[in-house]
Amino acid sequence: MSVTIAELLAKVPTGLLIGDAWVEASDGGTFEVENPATGEIIATLASATSQDAIAALDAACAVQKDWARTPARQRAEILRRGFELVAQRAEEFATLMTLEMGKPIAEARGEVAYGNEFLRWFSEEAVRLYGRYGATPEGSLRMMTTRKPVGPCLLITPWNFPLAMATRKVAPAIAAGCVMVLKPARLTPLTSQYFAQTMLDAGLPPGVLNVVSGKSASAISNPIMEDDRLRKVSFTGSTPVGQQLLKKAADKVLRTSMELGGNAPFLVFEDADLDLAIEGAMGAKMRNIGEACTAANRFLVQESVAEEFGRRFAQRLQEQVLGNGLDESVTVGPLVEAKARDSVAALVDGAVAEGATVLTGGKAGEGAGYFYQPTVLTGVTARSSIFAEEIFGPVAPIITFRDEAEAIELANDTEYGLASYVFTQDTSRVFRVSDQLEFGLLGVNTGVISNAAAPFGGVKQSGMGREGGSEGIEEYTSVQYIGIRDPYADQKK
Repeated sequence: MSVTIAELLAKVPTGLLIGDAWVEASDGGTFEVENPATGEIIATLASATSQDAIAALDAACAVQKDWARTPARQRAEILRRGFELVAQRAEEFATLMTLEMGKPIAEARGEVAYGNEFLRWFSEEAVRLYGRYGATPEGSLRMMTTRKPVGPCLLITPWNFPLAMATRKVAPAIAAGCVMVLKPARLTPLTSQYFAQTMLDAGLPPGVLNVVSGKSASAISNPIMEDDRLRKVSFTGSTPVGQQLLKKAADKVLRTSMELGGNAPFLVFEDADLDLAIEGAMGAKMRNIGEACTAANRFLVQESVAEEFGRRFAQRLQEQVLGNGLDESVTVGPLVEAKARDSVAALVDGAVAEGATVLTGGKAGEGAGYFYQPTVLTGVTARSSIFAEEIFGPVAPIITFRDEAEAIELANDTEYGLASYVFTQDTSRVFRVSDQLEFGLLGVNTGVISNAAAPFGGVKQSGMGREGGSEGIEEYTSVQYIGIRDPYADQKK
């Protein structure tokens, strides 16, 4: 990185992006952003009020018609320039994410590459919003369908993937011709603020993307969702918050995309390649310090290989280096805040009290920052409280199963249905199990499957809608059907 951390932080806008300017909050309010590795305050940002939220929606709505009429090629070229600028600023984005969220710098660089792909992917999809044309079966009408921008959108992103969650929502909205108000997470707003400025630098017209960070999410989201001009809300976060937003969305019959909680099962069958399974477990569990809705939460391992899997997995976790993610040697950073660390500690302590055994870890880290040791637990059962919880930390509970039927029953024993993972060398089993697993995502012999070209989303209480893939842009459009009287209708009588 060619600039110092102080110089980088000075480049990040600290105001609210409303229309063509970064402005202070209407009441002068601010909030602070903390480095979870040190507990130090690294930035102070304007904290949006309800009045600011409506001002941002005003700015968006003022340009919706013009933006919708902007040729798709122009929107695509803006996204492509955004992709190129993010790539040029990759080290700055990675450093910002590590500073405000804690993930190791190597993982932060990986997120920049992954998140940036949504800009490139949707720059390509922008010009491919096809309709269709044909005759009705009776021959009385010619049918024509077209896709139109759904309209002004509220985008609410979580703290765990500060760049990727923004690009995954903003890019398809831009591609489809929608205007937006982006509400970043209170804990990690810096990356989103810098991303918004980067899109302005790429030529995005003022008002298309507005950003209102703040310490009160409801003060921002409530007035916007009560406004008749809003047409869509896209939210990534916890299931309880998503449920509340869905209730509010129902009052206005808003289009919704909800990517909510997860409790991913990681199935290891006795015929699995254990080398692959351990590598997959490292990716599925330890990516983002376990703070991911796709993180493997329940390691379901067939009895005959459970002891070896647990021993080898624990050994790999013992080799991990806990510390400040800006250190290139660190592989496990802090959890995002003290509350998150304490929640993980309580889950582990509860599991041990219920009979689980700690193979490695099981304690909070020492010194400043919100660290928790990578942990493997055995002796966990389906009756253990940790079995039903989304852990959101570097903790791997191992539960054994006897046969395929029990594995599937255990895997599906959750209200969530986002990610799942299966390790087996039996191709027939892959299809049998995939048919029966109640999850929107399935990784087979791999622990990391997210990709900009693939649809991401869950079932059951993990949400609705899809992000990424060709499906991702459709979430930001509405279909109009046009029925035209067939010119030969009279001749057919």
